[in-house]
Amino acid sequence: MTTTDPAARAAPPNEPDSTPDFADVSGLLPRRGYVLAFIVFIVALVLVFTAWRVARDREQRSAQIEFIGRTAQVTELLQQRLVNYELVARGGVSLFASVQRPTAAQWKAYVEGMNLQRRFPSTLGLGFTGYVPQRLLVQLQNEWRDAGYGLLTVRPFGQREVYGPILYLEPKTAANVEVIGYDMFSEPVRHAAMEAALESGQARLSGKIDLLQDKHDGIRSTGLLLVLPVYLGGGRPQSPSLRRAEMQGWVYVPFRLQKFVDTSLAEGHKDLRFRIYDESGGGNALLFETAGAKPKQPAAFLHKTTFEVYGRTWRIEYESPPIEQAVPRMEGLRNMFALGIFTALLLYGIALVLAHTESRARQIAMRMTEDFRRSEARFRSAMQYSAIGKALLDSEGRIVDANPALASIVGLSRAQLLDQRFDGLLEDEEADAHAPADERNEEDGVHRATRRLRRQHGVARQVQLTYSPVPGKVGQDITGLVQVEDVTERLRAEARVHALNRTLEARVALRTRELSQANQELEAFAYSVSHDLRAPLRAIDGFSRILGEKYADRLDESGRGYLARVRKAASRMGDLIDALLKMSRLTRSELKHENVDLSRIAGELVEELRIGEPQRAVEARIAPGLQVVGDASLLRNLLGNLLGNAWKFTRDRDPATIEFGLADAPGGGREFFVRDNGTGFPQAYVDKLFRPFQRLHSVEDFAGHGIGLASVKRIVERHGGTIRAEGSEGEGAVFYFTLPGGGHGG
Repeated sequence: MTTTDPAARAAPPNEPDSTPDFADVSGLLPRRGYVLAFIVFIVALVLVFTAWRVARDREQRSAQIEFIGRTAQVTELLQQRLVNYELVARGGVSLFASVQRPTAAQWKAYVEGMNLQRRFPSTLGLGFTGYVPQRLLVQLQNEWRDAGYGLLTVRPFGQREVYGPILYLEPKTAANVEVIGYDMFSEPVRHAAMEAALESGQARLSGKIDLLQDKHDGIRSTGLLLVLPVYLGGGRPQSPSLRRAEMQGWVYVPFRLQKFVDTSLAEGHKDLRFRIYDESGGGNALLFETAGAKPKQPAAFLHKTTFEVYGRTWRIEYESPPIEQAVPRMEGLRNMFALGIFTALLLYGIALVLAHTESRARQIAMRMTEDFRRSEARFRSAMQYSAIGKALLDSEGRIVDANPALASIVGLSRAQLLDQRFDGLLEDEEADAHAPADERNEEDGVHRATRRLRRQHGVARQVQLTYSPVPGKVGQDITGLVQVEDVTERLRAEARVHALNRTLEARVALRTRELSQANQELEAFAYSVSHDLRAPLRAIDGFSRILGEKYADRLDESGRGYLARVRKAASRMGDLIDALLKMSRLTRSELKHENVDLSRIAGELVEELRIGEPQRAVEARIAPGLQVVGDASLLRNLLGNLLGNAWKFTRDRDPATIEFGLADAPGGGREFFVRDNGTGFPQAYVDKLFRPFQRLHSVEDFAGHGIGLASVKRIVERHGGTIRAEGSEGEGAVFYFTLPGGGHGG
């Protein structure tokens, strides 16, 4: 078998008309070969330039995407640090929720327990500013003096409708002590943030201010305040008028923005240049700009992001390093371009050599015998109708013949495939001899390889190549046969499976690490509550007890009453700590899934309640056969809280009824319920029921710590369920909840 050009076998050699025709055509072929070589050279140059442009654009896009990703991380770090400041301030608000107004010593103990200077070095402390109408200012000053704090001087002087003097600010540095009594409500920027927090009931961030401590220390920096309103009872009244009527003051966190940014950024983002603007109210105030000399060359990329942060609109403009630093592989791409030009010249030389040898191959074809022609015809028929792509290759690796199946796979016509190097259709430049050794068969010369095939006007395809030698005469042009099978979809499916597995493994590892960190922080918090807070409570209780025993005869009735209130408050604080630890353990304990009979547990709990108050007549209706899958101890805690509340809030009802059963949910499915005809609650306050330490009734009316329903909500959510409540004041309440494996009833 030899060349497949139709002109080579247009007529048998013994026909007199065939030779002149072949000679005429062969005279044109060399010239066509040189033209084709030049075209190949031009095409190679175009391909090299295109590949260089594509690679350069890809590197720039990749660097830009990485840069935008880093900016997103920086923005997230800044927002997260502000959230941490809010949590610190909310702790101070919670302190006001536990007592009507904490003393200076209590405030100091709380701030020292937070360890602000180490955890948040950009803050100047944690303070409280009172909301003092003009008519109450003198009363506040007298109370301040009677408490032993000295004279409270409100600055600046002058009469105003409402004052906002700084009452507490810890730690007590010289600069912090100096600002006690300053009326922050009199300064416009601070006033705007404090008024917004009062009206909304949410944390609000101030605009750019000059911190009072900076004036004392002689520091020039941009300062900000994060303020949270404090209302009577610690809750958030529903209407603005109620919020203003129940306003006590603001807990606030002053901090320096420069140090805030420095401590917020991770080590890998210290080189990032950016500016922070405050766009609130249509302004464009510059809050922060990265320090350091500006690069001489312009930035490669710019990125701008705008977001809302505690009532303010911030815009951050990021600048990347110059192009040479932002895209470090740019120099390598230039070298690649030069190498591509050299390769194109080399390919042009090879094409010229091939064009020169083309005429000799045509002359050899004239000496083919008729039998050889027939053998070639049979072979061509086998190739023509094969479903697998096939190509005959010459000694230089060029395609001598190709079947329609190969043309379909490559996306080129058969004529375009002829005389091309087969390796030129592949993405890389490896020679056939570089196929992996484990895919070779040395005995018959057959070997296989998987390569990427470049399609015309399409994406690259993965193909399975089978190379085999073609025996023939000495000097014959055809030396090998390659079979091409498209295996792209199969390899893509395998790659997708592997990528999905890696992604899932990474997500599992990330979630596991986050959960471990959260558990460690919770353990540290529980330890602090259990040890650091109990010691001062024991001291308060012990000394007040000794005072009552030894000096009771020296105290009047009012003094003894105050002393009793101190001991009662210390006892309640101890109970709150126990309740807080108990609720913390609910989220840290490991769930033990088992079949649980809720009907049996409910019956036992009701019997325990009857034994505790045998004089009460309560009708308890418990549906039989209610079973779920979950943690038995946690579910007993859940029912104990719900049934205990129902028992407690029906004490003034005769007859009192409590019901536990299973009902159809509004959206489909089934849900458990605990219903009573007790005191009930206004439906407007249903959102406060499941918050820790939130109460709708006073402690004098109904005892409790305010975490029972919060514990119930956590237990339900840990089991993957939901809980809701319905009630009416004076007509009772009903709690609906779902649990896995529920829905069985007798």
